[in-house]
Amino acid sequence: MSSPDEPIGFLISDVARLMRTVFDRRVRKLGLTRAQWLVLTRLHRRPGASQSELADMMEVEKATAGRLIDRLEAKGWVERRAQAGDRRINRVYLTTEAERVHKRIWRIAEATVDDALSDLSQREAGQLFKLLGRIKSRLVEIADNPAPQLRAKNGDRDAMRARSKPAVRQAVAEDELVAP
Repeated sequence: MSSPDEPIGFLISDVARLMRTVFDRRVRKLGLTRAQWLVLTRLHRRPGASQSELADMMEVEKATAGRLIDRLEAKGWVERRAQAGDRRINRVYLTTEAERVHKRIWRIAEATVDDALSDLSQREAGQLFKLLGRIKSRLVEIADNPAPQLRAKNGDRDAMRARSKPAVRQAVAEDELVAP
């Protein structure tokens, strides 16, 4: 069980890792690795991506993306097509069979999320998504800005931490963070 004293980054990381673990076990029967289902998902969202673009989307080396594409091509799940006007560039597309596999993966992903959130009310789940979205937006803002505006000065931040932990502990103890 997590506590308000646990750093939020660890908690978010643990939740994401556990969701991936459950999902991986569920898709294993399809004969897919995590990297392969990531390729399928990226290509479903962006058909015709080049190997280089796919590598960037997945944050892997081009050679790694190439090997993944080779394996998926051998399974008959993707096909390479030379780009018109520049035959050096191959565009990668899902096959009809891969689209069927992707639909199954998506259903498994939805079931995994449903199972993970099953102890929350609809209102709580909605609040969770809203709050995580706000956190993500703020982090994107910080990541995109080389010198982000800090909302609190160092001394203020220490004071905020000192005030916030007891408040969070009390709210959790009183079950006030999310009203039923």
